[in-house]
Amino acid sequence: MQRDESATELIRVSDEMLAIIGTAPLSQQGWPDRAVAFAIDLREVRQPPSLRFFAEPTREPPAGEDGFPCLYFIVTREACERLRGGPLSIHGDYTYLLAPSMRPILRAIRDCALPEGSAAPYRLAKCIELLCEILEADRVGTLVPVVGRCTLSELDRRRVVASRTLIEERSSEPLTLDQIARQCGINRTKLSRGFREIYGTSVADAIAECRLAQAHRALLGTDLPVGLIGYRSGYQNNASFTRAFGRRYGVPPSSLRSRMN
Repeated sequence: MQRDESATELIRVSDEMLAIIGTAPLSQQGWPDRAVAFAIDLREVRQPPSLRFFAEPTREPPAGEDGFPCLYFIVTREACERLRGGPLSIHGDYTYLLAPSMRPILRAIRDCALPEGSAAPYRLAKCIELLCEILEADRVGTLVPVVGRCTLSELDRRRVVASRTLIEERSSEPLTLDQIARQCGINRTKLSRGFREIYGTSVADAIAECRLAQAHRALLGTDLPVGLIGYRSGYQNNASFTRAFGRRYGVPPSSLRSRMN
């Protein structure tokens, strides 16, 4: 099917979901209430297509790099959470790679050559299929974010993503770079380089950030002693916890708690 790349095409999937293909502005009239959006770059020229999430979509379907159009899903948050089976964890801070299993679905939507009568329901069904695949990847944590240019293979990118999950789940433990790399099936050099390329930070800084965020929540949400909170957050003594917390939040942990009382 030949398509004018400068035009905007709308596929009304249901009362809860619209799909837009193109780059031109589109009125928000008819958009579902409390919508979120997923923008998928339709090019496959120099790199795999990418996915971006928008918690508050605007009327401008975001074009891909060099003016390439996007496939733009506008869906109610309730529908996404129902299909996912829980709250969304995807957020707009990253661009995500579209997984290889999703790319044939994207191409089927983009390149559909069926007669008009059968093309509409076919592409509608494929839009639902692709949305479900994205939400499932969000649920199981296999969406691969990329910050800047990543030099790792897609498999190693997934291993780096797994390392981030491990850090978030076990940040209070005495984690080492070697231990994380071993458990995620990647060597420490690739892990260090890939972590910085994908997340824009080091493994050590990510561990520290998770520990301090955990401590910050505990200080505000519990009555546990400050020293115990620091210990449970992975700090072996109160002095190191106080220094790290003060550098991150600008106040000592005891001062933060006293301000809230």
